[in-house]
Amino acid sequence: LPVPISRQLISLYTMVQNPNMTYLGISDLVVLPPLWVRCDGSDPEHTCWIGAEPLKAGNKVTGVNIYTVSCDGPTADKTCFPNLEELKMEHKIRHHSTVVTTKGFAQYELIAAAAIEDTIADSGSNIYVDITWNGVEKILEIPPLISAATLNIALESGDPRSPVFQLYRELQILFALAEGLKTGVTEWPEPSESESALKLVQEFLTDLKKKLDGDCGSGNKNETEKIKCDTAAVDSCIKSIFGEREDLDFTEQLWGKMKSKCVSSYQELTDCFTLVIKSLELGEIQPWIHQGSSSFLSQLIQQSYHGKMKDVSLSAITPIQMLLEIGLEKMKKDYVSFFIGESDTCSLLFQDYFISTSVDLQEQVHRVQKLHHMLEIIVSCTGLLQFRHENLFPLTQICMKYYKENPLNEKHVFQLPIRPSLVKKFYQNDNPEIWKVEISSGHGQKEVKTTWQVSTSPPVEHAAANNSGLFIDSTVNGSAEERLYFITKTQCSQVQFT
Repeated sequence: LPVPISRQLISLYTMVQNPNMTYLGISDLVVLPPLWVRCDGSDPEHTCWIGAEPLKAGNKVTGVNIYTVSCDGPTADKTCFPNLEELKMEHKIRHHSTVVTTKGFAQYELIAAAAIEDTIADSGSNIYVDITWNGVEKILEIPPLISAATLNIALESGDPRSPVFQLYRELQILFALAEGLKTGVTEWPEPSESESALKLVQEFLTDLKKKLDGDCGSGNKNETEKIKCDTAAVDSCIKSIFGEREDLDFTEQLWGKMKSKCVSSYQELTDCFTLVIKSLELGEIQPWIHQGSSSFLSQLIQQSYHGKMKDVSLSAITPIQMLLEIGLEKMKKDYVSFFIGESDTCSLLFQDYFISTSVDLQEQVHRVQKLHHMLEIIVSCTGLLQFRHENLFPLTQICMKYYKENPLNEKHVFQLPIRPSLVKKFYQNDNPEIWKVEISSGHGQKEVKTTWQVSTSPPVEHAAANNSGLFIDSTVNGSAEERLYFITKTQCSQVQFT
């Protein structure tokens, strides 16, 4: 609305709550909700909002705070920014105050500043830090190290350049298998020129038979190394914190052979399990499995130790479910080995939720997806921000607590209080996304504030459209690298009824 009409609405709002307006004939005064009017910005100050919020003492309205929000920009011309002393003096004159306090706020984006070229892809991922401090000395000052800082992390999984992208791809296989069980339709990949899963499984079983016969050739070591690399491939920059597991049992190695990049059809999957079960029934192999493994295939292996295997019908969804189970067990151990490696105390948090087998397979896959999202967050803070254990551990706890109570949400912003010194090197020479100073005077309900802010994004959607013609030239003094800022000013007036 135009500013004059907006002011009329605010005046009416104020009047109907003022107990002194007896001539209005309102016998029962009601505390109204706050009223905010969106303005068209056509006035000289480019007002975008006018708001009013009641001041209350119990159930009675004692006054109203009236706010005016104006927005200019975008501009790269910092010469149009006011001096802090000018803002403070303007506040003192407006509110007849002699003493004011200042509080600063700055937000810096860290993921772009910390990332090496080609490390991350454009996505919805973002890591930024919010910093607050008292006693601002000048406009756009760098926050002092005694400030309070909060790290904000919103991260989407699946970046091809992520150090744990291979784990993400492996997780997608689990997800596809789980979807197949749920819908009855499994999407198999196109056959590649590489060796078929059936051939790889046959060679794997042959090697195990040789072992049982006492023939341990030198080629087995190379095959073991190949399996390790295939099942726990991570970028070299984080190998120090995400090592390759060396305790892969039979079912985990089998998963490495059969996972969907090799298995290209339901028939091939059935043929692979037929080979394995036949070898177990004939006693040709006596594979080792982890204690506590609960998959159907692990149960068959345990039965084979005693020569009493149940008959298995590899039909309908049974082969898909068997593959999903061994993949789930393997990936759970992958993720848990990392988190427990970070801190043994994390293991207690895992046992009762993230690796539980008491829920159905669909829910187990969902919880493993949560584990992967947590891993992406921890790895990003390790690789990009060089965080150490003392910072990673509380972040891990925050993530775990959230995901024990909420569904998977890769848009959720995880927050971690930190010392500014941890990330200062990433922002000290960078321009802030938001920089704000809050000037205040008075106490309690009589406190009033003036806020001046610059931001790279328009503070309100309609301000960007209305002010698109203002200060749009991004070159100042021949430089095209200056950051474009929107300038927002919020002023407060107070109307007391008593």
